[in-house]
Amino acid sequence: MDQSSLTLILTAASIGFIHTLIGPDHYIPFIAMSKAGNWSKAKTIWVTIIAGIGHVLSSVVLGIIGIAFGIALTSLEIIESFRGELAGWLLITFGLLYFAWAIRYLYKNKKHSHPHFHEDGTFHAHEHNHTEEHSHIHETKKVNSLTPWIIFTIFLFGPCEPLIPLLMFPAMNHSLLTLVFVTLTFAVATIGTMLAVVTGSIYGLKMISFKGAEKYSHAVAGGLILICGLSIKFLGL
Repeated sequence: MDQSSLTLILTAASIGFIHTLIGPDHYIPFIAMSKAGNWSKAKTIWVTIIAGIGHVLSSVVLGIIGIAFGIALTSLEIIESFRGELAGWLLITFGLLYFAWAIRYLYKNKKHSHPHFHEDGTFHAHEHNHTEEHSHIHETKKVNSLTPWIIFTIFLFGPCEPLIPLLMFPAMNHSLLTLVFVTLTFAVATIGTMLAVVTGSIYGLKMISFKGAEKYSHAVAGGLILICGLSIKFLGL
């Protein structure tokens, strides 16, 4: 393996790290949903890894198809751009729907008083919510079981924009071995950075007390995911 191939591999590591770090959509959804859904550390790690694999692998497969069939780079970039647009809108939709569900959940779970006056002149009030507590638990569990799959699907559509034009095509001009090493290096750097930021943030958040504000965690999570989607769509992050 020559010097230029080694340079490409180092470039792949750098690009994987930087493009992940500057893209909040690579880690905020996992941090927000882990906190809101009270995910275990193991679940948070596995959801992040699987979504990261889907994120990288979809672009790798497209790049390999392009190289194998001699598809023009411009055509692949158009496809990746379309996938990016789609992923952005999916993230916006998911964030908006989750935020709306969280507001509805807060309203239904809000306790309020009803005054009662009796014929003998006594007065009392009792508190209740709109639905029974067990129905809220069932509904929350159902939502928590779906969210990892939704996030995975969104990441499957989300492209790794720099991978094909900046790394795979130049690597293939060197050798198949260089292409393999460059692709693997980019994947490890991307997924590793996602994991580092997510796990570091989760540990950091555990040191902060959110007592009294935990009931708003679902709404905050939906809002953050919505902002991520808007940032991708309109700010190009």
